[in-house]
Amino acid sequence: MHAIMHIHILGICGTFMGGLAALAREAGHRVTGCDAGVYPPMSEQLRALGIELIEGYGADQLALKPDVFVVGNVVSRARLADGRPKFPLMEAILDAGARYTSGPQWLAEQVLAGRHVLAVAGTHGKTTTTSMLAWILDSAGLQPGFLVGGVPLNFGVSARLGAQAASQTRPLFVIEADEYDTAFFDKRSKFVHYRPRTAVLNNLEFDHADIFDDLAAIERQFQHLLRTVPPSGRVVANGLEESLARVLHAGCWSEVATFGAASSDFVADGPAHDFAVLRRGAPGGGGAPRVQWALGGVHNQLNALAAIAAAEHVGVPPAQACEALAHFQNVRRRMELRGTAGGVAVYDDFAHHPSAIRTTLDGLRQRLAPGARILAVFEPRSNTMKLGTMAAQLPWALQGADLSFCHTAGLDWDAAAALAPLGGRARTAADVDTLVTQVAAAARAGDQVVCMSNGSFGGIHGRLLQALGGR
Repeated sequence: MHAIMHIHILGICGTFMGGLAALAREAGHRVTGCDAGVYPPMSEQLRALGIELIEGYGADQLALKPDVFVVGNVVSRARLADGRPKFPLMEAILDAGARYTSGPQWLAEQVLAGRHVLAVAGTHGKTTTTSMLAWILDSAGLQPGFLVGGVPLNFGVSARLGAQAASQTRPLFVIEADEYDTAFFDKRSKFVHYRPRTAVLNNLEFDHADIFDDLAAIERQFQHLLRTVPPSGRVVANGLEESLARVLHAGCWSEVATFGAASSDFVADGPAHDFAVLRRGAPGGGGAPRVQWALGGVHNQLNALAAIAAAEHVGVPPAQACEALAHFQNVRRRMELRGTAGGVAVYDDFAHHPSAIRTTLDGLRQRLAPGARILAVFEPRSNTMKLGTMAAQLPWALQGADLSFCHTAGLDWDAAAALAPLGGRARTAADVDTLVTQVAAAARAGDQVVCMSNGSFGGIHGRLLQALGGR
């Protein structure tokens, strides 16, 4: 057991740092933290845990004298237009020679050490797949700890420490393994700190254009992750991805279990809502186990195969994993129905990368009756999308929608020009009020409206429901 300490977290309201704070509190540490515009839902979760939150990054917080400052990757050495530091507390920490570390480093040393870590990496589907895997292990009685970048509906919390099951030689911990950088003083991907024994490589595309120059740069970080997996470990890899084939070819020292492709170790047979899981090398007879659940979309089918393959590595048979997935409730903000008004359904979804937008719309289309309309409402809010790096892919991403509405605030590129290939099927608006008016005017009974953003999107879901109900 580690000594009890006082930690003060800079950037505590982000999903990762907030989850870390919850784990630290559960472990008995004293936890305080600060952020700019201390915001829900994380602020409410943290206050409910008795964690003191401070607004802003004032240098006066140095007087708290914690055992260590844990620094989130939102913190930098940036300066404001008038020359003052954007994060005065960080400057004070450096001046004082106070002890500080990154979130992933603290987590690795204080929580993950001595555990069997199951890490879920990939451009898309990390949160959902991590939640599926934690739920499968929990259903099998293995009491896993977990840290997820969202709130799995089956658990109602984003993080917990877990316990050691009698059948396990070490306690299990499932973690969403992000390739984004660790901190301003540690430019390695977060996931290289986690030292997984089971590593899931769900998919790999170019993303995070603000910190990576190209796909090869991200592949290099994934290769660094593979170097940390022990020989008795397992790497679970999507067999459909050329990028992951290159990563594996560059060096892998552990067992590899592939999924998704016809020649893979784990293959789905059937539609995404009801499919058999075929295991290469499994004994015949008895019929293959099936996943029958409320989720749709090929992306969720692949997420399920990844989770099933990872769970098998810690002793959960595929049949037991499939049974658990029948009761999986997904994650908040993953095609979450926020309500219906005037016969129009309004969904909230986290999709923000072009591939994720297309996959989300394709998954919804497969579930709808012929002739039903999809209205896509999206906000290019991630750093990559704000830079306009992927603007040319948007018409392809939105092909599955009957009408598309883009929120253009804060963009340095011309969204209307980028969406011109869609013709009259695309509209833009510089503010959420105009966007709501546009969507409410276009929507008709039976339509499905999908709001896609990795932020709060100005509370557009409630405003849309109100506008649709008041027509």
